[in-house]
Amino acid sequence: MDVQIALLLGQDGIVNGAVYGLLALALVLVFSVTRIIFIPQGELVAFAALSMAALNAGRAPAVLWLLIGLAAVTLLVETWRQRRGAPVDWRSTLVWTVLLPVMAASMVVLRPASVALQALTTLLVVAPLGPLLYRLAYRPIASASVLMLLIVSVALHGVMVGLGLLFFGAEGSRTPAFSDLRFDLGGIQVTGQSLVVVGVTVALVFAMFRFFGGTMIGKALRATAMNRVGARLMGIPTDLSGDLSFALAGVIGAVSGLLIGPLTTVYYDTGFLIGLKGFVAAIVGGLASYPMALAGALLVGQLESFSSFWASAFKEVLVFTLIIPVLWWRSMQSVHVEEDEE
Repeated sequence: MDVQIALLLGQDGIVNGAVYGLLALALVLVFSVTRIIFIPQGELVAFAALSMAALNAGRAPAVLWLLIGLAAVTLLVETWRQRRGAPVDWRSTLVWTVLLPVMAASMVVLRPASVALQALTTLLVVAPLGPLLYRLAYRPIASASVLMLLIVSVALHGVMVGLGLLFFGAEGSRTPAFSDLRFDLGGIQVTGQSLVVVGVTVALVFAMFRFFGGTMIGKALRATAMNRVGARLMGIPTDLSGDLSFALAGVIGAVSGLLIGPLTTVYYDTGFLIGLKGFVAAIVGGLASYPMALAGALLVGQLESFSSFWASAFKEVLVFTLIIPVLWWRSMQSVHVEEDEE
């Protein structure tokens, strides 16, 4: 391996690590606020990439019907909860179940021709799936153990993979790049799409840190993540915190799908491997630290890139093996506390 090949592999590792970093941030956010390991995060990535491909081919993405169905069921559930005397925030409910689905359906009917409008339509179709899935699958068991929530996540992942096969079939799709720019940088070919991926990732990460550090809603989410009971006693609506964290996860998943679609062929089940690599990066951060999760994502991206050169048949094995020493090190650094049985 010469220096030029090493630089090319390093560039690929940075681009892939940027996408894994977004997924790692979403997983850390959802887990810290709700204690849920959101395994279907990867399916949102695949749904976004394949929906973008469908729009680019002039077809309506079938995920729109999933969005409308989930919205209708959520609306019925909220109505039933109100009749049973449970408090319902109808402003947020109508946003997730009426406003955003209607906007998504309207954009799909208009058949946008430009790549920018197709990307916006994809965001409107995929991002609301996050809070709708939270309200239907997770909120009724929000007080359950982490293990029970994990089992529900695994089951939901299986359902969404099956729906992906039903919606898109077994054929893969690839979307056009957001930028066709190509230039030579020190003997290395740099593409515009790789710059778009890194630029959007940096912008989203900066926006998230500003959101959590400089806004009242972001600080409320941080308080919920630190102490859920204390946040509830201080008047913070923790149910809405779950809604918002899953909404952010939905946006991040949709953006990640748009970024990765031009880089590789995406299949209905591609999201699982992508999400799992994001999970490895989140584990490096202990499912708690955003900077460490980003560092772990760059490590995963570099390990995957160089492994594909030295041992391409075992690159996935080498990436997922990284989780073993990380878990061993964290187990040595932490004190195990038995949970009380309720």
